[in-house]
Amino acid sequence: MTTEPHSFAMCTTRLVTPSNLWISRLSALALLVLYCATATHAATTSVWATPHDSYSSSIGVPGCKVNTDRIAYWPGSVDCNNLCVSLSYGDRQVKLLRIDQSEGAHDISYDAWNYLVTGHGANDRPAAGGPIEMQTEDLDPSECKDLIHTKGHKLPLSAANSMNFLASCLNHKDGSWVGENHILYNILDPLCIWGYDEECDLDWPSANQAQCKHVLGTPNRLKNKPVYDIKYPSGNKVDAGSEEVVKTGGTPWGDVEGTGQENAAARGLVVGSSATLLFVWTLTMMSYGALCWM
Repeated sequence: MTTEPHSFAMCTTRLVTPSNLWISRLSALALLVLYCATATHAATTSVWATPHDSYSSSIGVPGCKVNTDRIAYWPGSVDCNNLCVSLSYGDRQVKLLRIDQSEGAHDISYDAWNYLVTGHGANDRPAAGGPIEMQTEDLDPSECKDLIHTKGHKLPLSAANSMNFLASCLNHKDGSWVGENHILYNILDPLCIWGYDEECDLDWPSANQAQCKHVLGTPNRLKNKPVYDIKYPSGNKVDAGSEEVVKTGGTPWGDVEGTGQENAAARGLVVGSSATLLFVWTLTMMSYGALCWM
């Protein structure tokens, strides 16, 4: 008895059975995973991140109201909606508040850079090095709420010096996150050296100047609201206003340049992504092949 050989030219219509239904669903799932992996990859971009050891904010965010160890100092004007970014290197990731503008570099807080590169805080194991390629992605501002230390996690702004930025957000055609999520303080500078730690009210658009308990802009010496920097490359934690060392940096990690760590991490990312895509592709092809044979 001879048997009819299988034809690979086309698949004939078969009855739907539990077996082919399961395989069809598996194929659809594989394609969905492939689509999601591609979409996620497209949403991320590469930047060369560098360490920054002195807190500042071009929009007037008081450093005593935010986590100054998780700040992005990036090119381009600060946006009323895109204030939160993620940055990843190898298997480590941090979220950063983007509240300052750089001259062109993708600077980030020294502690964040140090953690991404070494897995340790900059005060614990300070490392030295230059730009390192990392992956970034924009996040919804609410994703950075834990970095904002105010009531309701609203963005703190200086009532005396942030009005131009705030006005642009309040006048935003479609509304903005900052316009709906901000608190004005009678604090004059990002290092919280001058002013009063008090909230102010703004009757917008009837008024363009906030009303505070004390006279707005009074250069009162603000006490007990320190802002701390971690200095590069010593790792010393200092009072940003006085430069007084409050905690000496730990054992140096060393120079991360030339160690191959960044290349190893990059290879891990590429291999991991390639392996995932290969697995999905193989699963999809096997599923289609099984359907044709059944």
